[in-house]
Amino acid sequence: MSQQQVQVSEEKARAVAEESRQKEWKNPSFMKELFLGNFRFDLISPYPSRDEWRPEFESFYSALTDFLRDEVDPVEIDVSEDYPDHVIDGLARLGAFGMKIPTEYGGLGFDQVEYAQVMELIGSFDGNLTALLSAHQSIGVPQPVNLFGTEELKRKYLPRCAAGEISAFALTEPEVGSDPARLSTSCVLDGDFYVLNGTKLWCTNGTKAKLLVVMAMDPETEKISSFVVETDWEGVEVERRCHFMGLNALANGIITFDNVKVPKENLIGKEGRGLKIALTTLNDGRLSIPNSSVGAAKYCLKAVREFGSSRIQWGVPIGKHEAIAQKISDIAAYGFAMEAIVKLASHMSNDKRLDLRLESAACKEWNTWRGWQIIDETMQVRGGRGYETESSLRDRGEDPVGIERMMRDFRINRIFEGSSEIMHLIMAREAVDKHLQVAGTLIDRRAGTGAKLLALPKIGLFYAWWYPTRWLAWSRWPRYAGYGKYGKHLRFIDRAARKLARESFHGMLVYREKMERRQMFLFRLVDVVNELFAMAASVSRAHSEEQAGTADAAHSAALCDLFCRMSRRRVKQLFRELWHNEDDLKYRTAQDVMGGRHIGREKLLDDLDPSGRAPRRAAAAAS
Repeated sequence: MSQQQVQVSEEKARAVAEESRQKEWKNPSFMKELFLGNFRFDLISPYPSRDEWRPEFESFYSALTDFLRDEVDPVEIDVSEDYPDHVIDGLARLGAFGMKIPTEYGGLGFDQVEYAQVMELIGSFDGNLTALLSAHQSIGVPQPVNLFGTEELKRKYLPRCAAGEISAFALTEPEVGSDPARLSTSCVLDGDFYVLNGTKLWCTNGTKAKLLVVMAMDPETEKISSFVVETDWEGVEVERRCHFMGLNALANGIITFDNVKVPKENLIGKEGRGLKIALTTLNDGRLSIPNSSVGAAKYCLKAVREFGSSRIQWGVPIGKHEAIAQKISDIAAYGFAMEAIVKLASHMSNDKRLDLRLESAACKEWNTWRGWQIIDETMQVRGGRGYETESSLRDRGEDPVGIERMMRDFRINRIFEGSSEIMHLIMAREAVDKHLQVAGTLIDRRAGTGAKLLALPKIGLFYAWWYPTRWLAWSRWPRYAGYGKYGKHLRFIDRAARKLARESFHGMLVYREKMERRQMFLFRLVDVVNELFAMAASVSRAHSEEQAGTADAAHSAALCDLFCRMSRRRVKQLFRELWHNEDDLKYRTAQDVMGGRHIGREKLLDDLDPSGRAPRRAAAAAS
């Protein structure tokens, strides 16, 4: 591919991504304000809480807990690599497939906080069930149809979903991951039908689904639309089931569409709005995985507490050894912060006062990253017993704690529903949004000299006020006087937010039109704001519990303080690495590797390749 073709492809991809963004900010956003250097603690404090649950929810939650304990064996699901029929049927009878579907369509009508509590419970129990229910509720048919579907479409499909018909989401293709500009599945309007052709890869729940949400592109307009497709329609074919490192029961498959006729009324929302619908749906949908991650973290905390207290080494429990104690304290503190941010975001999703797009992305990225670290450290604490399977532990008469299974199942969460890198890119775009609005002309390669000169007065006027205010803060400090021991952390967040805003501006001055390619610079800015969000949510939660005099207030205060101290150190390190790093050297090295200049490092694989490719290549060459 020529350089010109690459540039055209990149420009097209950026244009498609930009068009699908929600450009307007109708409601305030805590994290957007952080990116601009404004610490709006008032937006998240006091911390929202729910002292009592609705009787309908309590009844379901209790019944689900009993069902999981008495009827579901995660080891059996893992080993058999399938969901037993009695498990699927039991979940359907409980109404678990209709948790977020309104009651008028046969669902349970749970709000986001109630749903979050269920996903936390299931996340502590089994990753396979988490994936099944999360994919169905969050990115399958229920959510987009409920938000954007016509009344006819809702009445046609939501009752079926609530009754237990499993749904799936079909966006990814063999040659297309997170780059929708290259989507090849086509939709062509022909009378009263859209005709779909193409192949979709990695459709979670796809091999069991009765209903699909399918993204397809009109080849003439190059606009992407979203449709409800039934898997028993002519031309829909599940080609194969995919298998993975973990989530052995995951009903994930490749699905092809060969001249599939989709009725016009099965269009979700408006024509050409498919990507925007998907992104809007995920604002709430992305909270499933970080809530389930909290459940996994709580399971790990219990596992290290019990093992750290009972396992004796050199005459004392291993939890008394400093090296192990450090890991246990990290698990406790990070788990507290994980719960703080995602419960906050779940409440925010309910009240609709704030724009949630950045917070949901942050929860997904930060909780899956910290969750993975927690599981890794839990395995290290348990040693061989962490690496050993539950079945083997049980057969030897030991407590069958499933850290090995949890590790295999959890790893995909940093890839599901937008990989960590994509979450960073989404958030990085918003980090510089205001600067692009004000000074975007200066870094636009397509803008002429005249346009840039005309933009200078407006740019100068804005930054003449904005930039100095990112330094001056004497009037801000008294506002934290009433927070006692938490004030030092709040003042740090305030200072760091203003520094974050300055550094993003400095980056645009230094890199200008190359800024979009400085991904590691942008990613560090995102990592800083994620840490600040986690700190602010933790402080808000701990302070509110203290004010309310809850039983756990003292424990929350201790975990909050520890977490904030650790997070402050990481933020300082990230700021330093913005300008002192090996990014350019690493990039050049990667290009050398891809160009074959380090191929000698692979020499052993010429004759010995565990994938089996070398013998096949040798046989092909001989023939």
